[in-house]
Amino acid sequence: MIDTQAIFNIQSEQEFNAMAMDIFNFQFKNNTVYRSFCDLLYKHPSDVKTIKDIPFLPIQFFKTHQVVSSQNPIQTTFTSSGTTGSMTSKHLVTDLDIYKTSFTKAFETFYGAIDNYVILALLPSYLEREGSSLIYMVDAMIKQSNHPESGFYLNNVTELKNTLIQLDSQGKKVLLIGVSFALLDLIEIYQFNLKNTMIMETGGMKGRRKELIREELHRTLKQGFGVETIHSEYGMTELLSQAYSKGNGIYNGPNWMRILTRDTEDALSIQAIGKTGGINVIDLANVNSCAFIATQDLGRVYNDGSFEVLGRFDYSDIRGCNLMVL
Repeated sequence: MIDTQAIFNIQSEQEFNAMAMDIFNFQFKNNTVYRSFCDLLYKHPSDVKTIKDIPFLPIQFFKTHQVVSSQNPIQTTFTSSGTTGSMTSKHLVTDLDIYKTSFTKAFETFYGAIDNYVILALLPSYLEREGSSLIYMVDAMIKQSNHPESGFYLNNVTELKNTLIQLDSQGKKVLLIGVSFALLDLIEIYQFNLKNTMIMETGGMKGRRKELIREELHRTLKQGFGVETIHSEYGMTELLSQAYSKGNGIYNGPNWMRILTRDTEDALSIQAIGKTGGINVIDLANVNSCAFIATQDLGRVYNDGSFEVLGRFDYSDIRGCNLMVL
């Protein structure tokens, strides 16, 4: 068995690599979907010498299969948002404590103790459906913040505006976390000049607005809220960890998370640092599902381990992904 607490105590690259190899071997033995995928690639543990040799499971498997490595009962199922008639991803979670530890420690790594902040959440598209891992995380953080003003806002934007201005003028540290379209909606109605508030966007227009490139989105949000930087959270249904950007779209993940990029013409080939490619995520918090995921995002990784998300692509356009049918 894997010592799950040790995942969150990783301090060095050596410790990360050793834990990643242990989890790969564990999931090869215990995750039937991942084992079948590895078998199709003729990748056996004896062939995997470093983390770059580990096969990364295409993220669509979470839509079509039950991706689970644990025999324990399912405690909850996180689901992705999707357009009408489309298949949604399902992340079967057998240990919610792992998720709680992951998002708490990751946030505190980059921003300090959660109870230092009043947390205001503007996440209408997520609140309006069941099974959102983001709502679960933010709800837990609101409770951990221990501030009576912390909470979710749906359509009560006037109340949100008044709360923001009041808290900011009082000098309280405020985190406003919101989906992009809702933050834009807010500043179309009200303009702010905030001094003590951190604005964090979670991405996505969810079909409510035209998609914007990051630079344009952040420029508009900075003007509307009167802040110098826009923070971002990079996470997804299929992951139990998040990376954060404190500005300029450059993300850093916690010590138990790594980003690699793969060649867009050869989905199984890991690229050198600095080259643009498909984002592969190693999320060791996914010990009970799959820790090695090939996403649909395009990005670039830098020498210090930070990364940038440059867009998305469709797997149907990528060669080497005809392994989806198991």
